[in-house]
Amino acid sequence: MIRRTILVVALGLQAAAAAAQTTTPAPAAAPAQPAPSTTATATAKPGVTLEKFEARREKAFMAADTDGDGKVSLAEWTAFQTQRKAKGDPAKAFARMDANKDGFVDKSELDAFLAKRFARLDKNGDGMLGADERPGHKTAPNQEQ
Repeated sequence: MIRRTILVVALGLQAAAAAAQTTTPAPAAAPAQPAPSTTATATAKPGVTLEKFEARREKAFMAADTDGDGKVSLAEWTAFQTQRKAKGDPAKAFARMDANKDGFVDKSELDAFLAKRFARLDKNGDGMLGADERPGHKTAPNQEQ
C-alpha cells in the first residue's frame, strides 16, 4: 500500500511538473508610457538663456588668459584675436569690455558686457535667444556684431 501511494504521488508530481512546463506564463504588463507632453516638445529646442550665453562666451574669452591670473590684458586679447584671425580692431573691442579702464577685463566686466549684448540680441525680450536672434545662425538677419 505504501508503494502504491508513493507511486501515485510520484506520478502526480510528474504530471504537475509537465503541466507547469507547458503552461505559458502570462505576459508581463508593459510599463505605462507617459502621455506626450506639450512642454517636452516645447523645450526640445530651447533658445539660449543668458546663463548659457555667458558661460559659452566666458569659456572662449578666458582662453585668452594665458598667464592664468583670472583676467585678460589688452596684450593677451590682441594675441588671442590675432591667433583666431578675428575681424575688427581688437583694441576697440577690448575698450568696450574694459568698463573700469584699468587695462584688464575680469569676469564681472565680461558678465556685464555679455548681459548688455544679450539684451541687445534678444529682440523679442523673452529672455531667450532663438535661432533667428543668434549671430552667425543661418536664420539670423545679417547684422553688425
